Amino acid sequence: MFSSHILCEVIMRMKKLGLCVPIFLFVVILSTPGVHAAGRTGVGFNASDIRGISGSVRLTGGGSFRLPDSIHSGGGFRCVETVDKGPFALSNHGEAGCQAGEGVRWDAKELLSSTAFKCFGADTAHTATTGGQTVVMKSDFYKASNGVHESFSDVPMIVSAVDLRPDLDGDQNVWISGVGCGSAIVHFSH
Repeated sequence: MFSSHILCEVIMRMKKLGLCVPIFLFVVILSTPGVHAAGRTGVGFNASDIRGISGSVRLTGGGSFRLPDSIHSGGGFRCVETVDKGPFALSNHGEAGCQAGEGVRWDAKELLSSTAFKCFGADTAHTATTGGQTVVMKSDFYKASNGVHESFSDVPMIVSAVDLRPDLDGDQNVWISGVGCGSAIVHFSH
């Protein structure tokens, strides 16, 4: 279970960042029946600055997963600076990238056992594996202009309670393909 102290800290930081909708989604996901069912791992996180490859993204969310292939997760996102690389190069609707100020929400599509990732363009590839403190997934991202239709599909991402790259300065707890890595407040529960 999420401790009330951690949940309050995450919500307060989200409020400071002006993330009202993601707070609602975060609470709804955590209160969904089955999220704390046996064998599921819960996760909640808030990342205010993911960058390194292209642009900058703010990402928040929560949910749960169960190995080997079950995930229910989602939250809010915003392109703080234009992202135009990897899966964000061209939207499903033919629009160039995710422009600064765009982005509404994301939802998990598939739990992955692992994925290769780079925090910045000239970086060497590293691998993250789904487990008790890390979740690797493919997600769909939505912009308001596309309504209920995915703007960017099958985007690999990682959320981890442990530093994905201890060799780099700061903590790298979150990664989005085409964007890069960032520090986050992350909590996993079993």
